[in-house]
Amino acid sequence: MADDWNTQIITEFRDNEGRVGGPFEGAPMLLLHHRGRKSGREAVTPTMYMPDEQNPGDLIYVFASKAGAPTNPDWYYNLVTAGRATVERGTESYAVSVSEVTGAEWDRIYAEQAGRYPGFAEYEEKTRGIRTIPVLALRRA
Repeated sequence: MADDWNTQIITEFRDNEGRVGGPFEGAPMLLLHHRGRKSGREAVTPTMYMPDEQNPGDLIYVFASKAGAPTNPDWYYNLVTAGRATVERGTESYAVSVSEVTGAEWDRIYAEQAGRYPGFAEYEEKTRGIRTIPVLALRRA
């Protein structure tokens, strides 16, 4: 179950000051707090992120890869609809504004992430012709 998997990662994240093991060992992880656009329920989703090279403390990017599934994850729609969220990063929690990255900026950021983590290149290959994996910029509010 995805919920059990996420619950284990969330617990491990919080128990280890933002670090997790297994397939995400050493990867930059955060917990994304968002509200369901339909249900109104609060949700927490663990996800990898990439800090902005020029502004790593205030601007980060998340990738709505859903492991290369043909559809976008629900959290993507929740964030785009709300335009804001909260993240837990390490031991810090803070509000962010949300904007979608497109065009040449998307090309640059996604290529950088795929270079660091080859799984992201595989996700892009799986979704080619079906969807473009969204990249969201999360800026400290």
